[in-house]
Amino acid sequence: MMKRYVIQQMALLCLVSVIMILTNLIGYDMPLTDSIIGILVLDGIALCGLAISKYMSRFIHLPSMMYVSLTALLLACPISPVQGWIVETTSQVAFMAPVTALGAFAGISLSKDLKNFVKMGWKMVFITLLVISGTFIFSALVADVVLKLTHAV
Repeated sequence: MMKRYVIQQMALLCLVSVIMILTNLIGYDMPLTDSIIGILVLDGIALCGLAISKYMSRFIHLPSMMYVSLTALLLACPISPVQGWIVETTSQVAFMAPVTALGAFAGISLSKDLKNFVKMGWKMVFITLLVISGTFIFSALVADVVLKLTHAV
């Protein structure tokens, strides 16, 4: 069971990694070797977080994304002995490169449930569009305020 899980997660990570490498190379003109190293580090962090999630699921059921994020946060925080290396290698990966893969998978996921979504009616579609738009607008406003307060813009 665990072996199958690891193989499945590694296959998904390989697919996402290829998309990220192509996005990083074509869209952001990042050097290929630096991109590959940075993405391998991100893959290692993701695998560690997934392993922790699989182990911890015996005790408490939390989303694996939480464990992956927490692992990355702990490795990149200033008190971590590997912080400098982690930040240096992963900075060679454009921030938007993973978003391209995420958008592709979200589109695939949405398309399989599109018939059920349409059955909910136009009111649900309208509410969904309002929620997505509101989230985007308020996220942009918060980011703008924080960037202005920190004098980054």
